[in-house]
Amino acid sequence: MAVLGTIRKRGTLLIIIIGLGLFAFIAEEMFRSCEATSNERRQQVGEVCGQRISVQEFQEMVDEYQNAQKLTQGVENLTDEQLNALKDQVWNAYVTNTILKAEAEKLGLTVTDEELQNVLKEGTEPLLLQSPFVNQQTRRFDVTMLTKFLAEVKKIDVQQNAQMAEYYQSIQNYWSFIEKTLRQELLSRKYQVLLKNCLLTNPKSVQAAMDGQNIESTVLLAVAPYSNINDKDVQVTDAELKSKYNEDKEKFKQLEENRDIKYVEYHVSASTADYKALMDAMNTAYDNLQKGGDAESIVRKAQSSVPYTGLPVTKKAFSADVVAKLDSMQVGQVVKPFENKADNTLNLVKLISKVSLPDSVEYRQIQVGGATVEEARKTADSIYNALKGGADFEAIAKKYGQEGKSQWLTSAMYERTSSVDSDTKAFLEALNNTSVNEVKNLAFAQGNVVIQIVNRKAFVDKYVAAVIKHTIDFSKETYSAAYNKFSQYVSECSTIEDLEKKAASYGFKVSERKNLFNNEHYVAGIRGTRDALKWVFETKEGTISPLYDCGNNDCLLVVAMNKVHAKGYADFEDVKADLEAELKQEKKYDVLKGKYASVKSVADAKSKGMIVDTVKQITFSAPAYVKAIGASEPALSGAVASAKQGSFSDHLVKGKQAAYLFQVLKKGEKENAYKDAKAIDRQLQMQNSQMVFNRLMYNLYQNANVVDNRYLFF
Repeated sequence: MAVLGTIRKRGTLLIIIIGLGLFAFIAEEMFRSCEATSNERRQQVGEVCGQRISVQEFQEMVDEYQNAQKLTQGVENLTDEQLNALKDQVWNAYVTNTILKAEAEKLGLTVTDEELQNVLKEGTEPLLLQSPFVNQQTRRFDVTMLTKFLAEVKKIDVQQNAQMAEYYQSIQNYWSFIEKTLRQELLSRKYQVLLKNCLLTNPKSVQAAMDGQNIESTVLLAVAPYSNINDKDVQVTDAELKSKYNEDKEKFKQLEENRDIKYVEYHVSASTADYKALMDAMNTAYDNLQKGGDAESIVRKAQSSVPYTGLPVTKKAFSADVVAKLDSMQVGQVVKPFENKADNTLNLVKLISKVSLPDSVEYRQIQVGGATVEEARKTADSIYNALKGGADFEAIAKKYGQEGKSQWLTSAMYERTSSVDSDTKAFLEALNNTSVNEVKNLAFAQGNVVIQIVNRKAFVDKYVAAVIKHTIDFSKETYSAAYNKFSQYVSECSTIEDLEKKAASYGFKVSERKNLFNNEHYVAGIRGTRDALKWVFETKEGTISPLYDCGNNDCLLVVAMNKVHAKGYADFEDVKADLEAELKQEKKYDVLKGKYASVKSVADAKSKGMIVDTVKQITFSAPAYVKAIGASEPALSGAVASAKQGSFSDHLVKGKQAAYLFQVLKKGEKENAYKDAKAIDRQLQMQNSQMVFNRLMYNLYQNANVVDNRYLFF
């Protein structure tokens, strides 16, 4: 009882303690939940229509597109610029397809397997023509080739033929990509056709479009440029500007946040001492080449970016600066080191030989192997002797499990290679120097190859040249001095004002970039600035970034975050200058309208200071080009199209750059007028449907709540 009494006395305190314990428990779980959600969002590249895409999913899509591009273009790797463009393509396709898929589901639009099979059977889709399953005779996609391939894939034994299995898998993956992309294109096309069928044309609109193309006018034009009126002579009030802003507010709507930055970039370059050291090394190489030293070892020791292969190659294998020297060189001559500012290099060239050889060689071959090299040599000798005695090449090739079909070798196939082993070099030299119909037995380390030359075409000059091309690089000491200088500057700047004030004393320049979006790949067009881009979109106004080492490890950068432009309507202050310029143009027009109100002829206009010129071939469908102001004026085209021949304009036409009066001297149908009404009708339908589709996609994009966080990962 005593215990119960004590509990009753301490009841309020116990309730508080229990309550705090429960709150702590709930808060801990809430924190964990928020942390888990935050971690999940950190792994999301973006979101479209409420559908999130993770880093892994997006990377898989990029890899898929990248592998497809490598396969179709026959390249091993993509450049940074190509890869960035590819990532943009993948993202844009994902956004568009996600939006269209959501809309198609609402309408019940789908692409059935039967529809896809019909497209495959027809075989004319451009996407299908990029596949490996194109019949070379019909130049159309052949679905039977695809069916045969898919059947063969299932039969491949990975254990026995891993290389073939890997190749087949790459083709199968590419086909899966094509099929998926084709379904997306067909669905998009269905949606656009649905829109197109909602739009109608009529004979009146077709005739108007035809007249717009075919009826042209020659006018005597009087021009009054707005620039003739001083800006100080027209005043614009804040009230007028705000009224204009509200009137045109939709023009200033921003779909994505963007930011204004100021930045200082410092490109490190070679010092005088660096240049001298490189020139000394080049002069040493020059002396060694002059003395007849081994070209390959000299080029390698000089660390040339152009390897020496010793193969005769065409001029296409050399850079333009080297070609310019080769044209005037004698065999054995060495050109002294010269600088090429275009690629920032020092260069020297020795022409070792110049010969006339075929650019293309048609040949056939039989590869000969055996249990031992000696056995291969013996077999190759018998094949060679049989061919020399008149035996059929293809028949012998088939005896050894080969086709023996002829094939072409062109200079372009090998002349830009970075290295050539001795066997390959001997093989290429034999192909280039062997006469037509001649047979040769080539002995290599692992066996023999018997070749016969079938044809030699397009004889050109080929060169063997030792080229030493070396970038004028900065030394570690030079970079260290530059880094210390720039680092000292950055350390002294805590505000944007500091950045601007101290720049000149260090010899730097502060640059500005307005409207930087997070979907851009570089800051200020400088490579390797992804970390700086992330900083820009995660910081506050007025802050200064750390020092970034970027570019090709030759650029130092500091960024100041100047202003944030939030998603939505642009601030009045941000567009005030543009509004003021536009309103001043309108007020200048009003001034000119009053000045020329009494003008009744071109001659009268000229007497009052307007510029007069004859303008021909004005049509409604194309903006008239006015030479006096160096610009096109759509409003003038419309005004002229509605005027009759011989008439003088009944009002001062308001253009973008000037105001106009005109007299129509001649009006009629132009020569070679296009009058295919059905074709123009189709053209109108296409234009209208495309315009509506683009507008609709713009509106759908706004409602899709698109979130693009690619800058955090890519």
